[in-house]
Amino acid sequence: MSKQFDVIVIGGGPGGYIAAIRAAQLGFNVACIDEWKNSKGGPALGGTCTNVGCIPSKALLQSSEHFDHANHHFAEHGISASNVSMDVGKMLARKDMVVKQNNDGIQYLFKKNKITFFHGRGAFVSAGADGYVINVAGATEESLLGKHIIVATGSNARALPGAHFDEERILSNDGALRVGAVPKKLGLIGSGVIGLEMGSVWRRLGSDVTILEGLPTFLGAVDEQVAKEAFKAFTKQGLKIELGVKVGEITSNKKGLSIAYTNAKGEAQTLDVDKLIVSIGRVPNTIGLGAEAVGMKLDERGAIVVDDDCKTSLPNVWAIGDVVRGPMLAHKAEEEGVAVAERIAGQHGHVNFNTVPWVIYTSPEIAWVGQTEQQLKASGRAYKAGSFPFLANGRARALGDTTGFVKFLADATTDEILGVHIVGPQASELISEAVVAMEFKASAEDIARICHAHPSLSEATKEAALAVDKRTLNF
Repeated sequence: MSKQFDVIVIGGGPGGYIAAIRAAQLGFNVACIDEWKNSKGGPALGGTCTNVGCIPSKALLQSSEHFDHANHHFAEHGISASNVSMDVGKMLARKDMVVKQNNDGIQYLFKKNKITFFHGRGAFVSAGADGYVINVAGATEESLLGKHIIVATGSNARALPGAHFDEERILSNDGALRVGAVPKKLGLIGSGVIGLEMGSVWRRLGSDVTILEGLPTFLGAVDEQVAKEAFKAFTKQGLKIELGVKVGEITSNKKGLSIAYTNAKGEAQTLDVDKLIVSIGRVPNTIGLGAEAVGMKLDERGAIVVDDDCKTSLPNVWAIGDVVRGPMLAHKAEEEGVAVAERIAGQHGHVNFNTVPWVIYTSPEIAWVGQTEQQLKASGRAYKAGSFPFLANGRARALGDTTGFVKFLADATTDEILGVHIVGPQASELISEAVVAMEFKASAEDIARICHAHPSLSEATKEAALAVDKRTLNF
């Protein structure tokens, strides 16, 4: 006899656990299935984001930034520090503690909201008049019956053809977070978010880091002016970034790995490294889901096909997050999770892809929302642009971090904000003001007229909005 639920969520990552909590808040009897295991074999709720993605990478970035400051920036503050060393084991232990705190926090939230949790892998078995039978393969076998199913199974790292992840020498994001000693030479394939963040961590700790990128442009999805500023900053820090390369054979030897590639000029090159991180994108996690058992439609990438409301090809089956179309971002998954739970309850859930913020947690940080200048030019939309450098911001000077700028793009006629792009200190926090403004269809003038605290980094946002009308006050 199957255990019956109003809503069954398959996957306990940011999209899944948030969907489960919101559904429970709305009065549904909810179950959530997740197979992540901690080092002891117990449940580790939170998915890729909490276990081998967003959370642990930020912990390592913070630790490595402290180390970098102690070695290179304390002296300018009058602080003497010598023989500074990094205990990589302790750094990783702290990272693991941060992850566990998040795992435990989600378990607490499940108990608080009376959500039934099943530790194992969920898969569709059959569909019937009463709902869908879901099998849970774990320590014990379970059979569940759910009226509504929300699939939130996330994504997996895409492997480079001919170079499978062994997580010892060829690393995915998972292995990159568990490197036990600082590699002398580290290679990365892919200069996206994961590549730049992990490259920054190990570069700060002393690795000689080279990033190989297949595309001819750096951070092609980012506003071109921001990407140029970031490239200049990363290169100055010591990251070696080669663009327009074609990676060939990767061979192992006693010392590590040898990567054959052709550079942008067509010249044959070889890169020898101790370890290689491959970050060339992610693929939807639908293998073993049992989609074929119930006739759920997948696209050519293996992603679940959904409409604008996250409805699949099956009645009462929904899918959210990395396993469907749209940006593979934890916060996008969370918003879809809330929206789907509310739609199941007959409400009108809302997700606006145009105001989903993007962040790269390097130093300088990079954050943006809305359209880039190149996108506006390509679409033919008339726009105005304004920017303000952190070099002219008092708070940034006091921090000792004046790299970068804030940039506003607004409609030439209505002044509606079309995009905001930031490269510089705490860009990840500053971008939220732009997201709120764009959700309310604000104009650049609206931000320019709002009082911002002095001294604060947010004043750069106000000044960039003023710059749209060519009337900055401090530059």
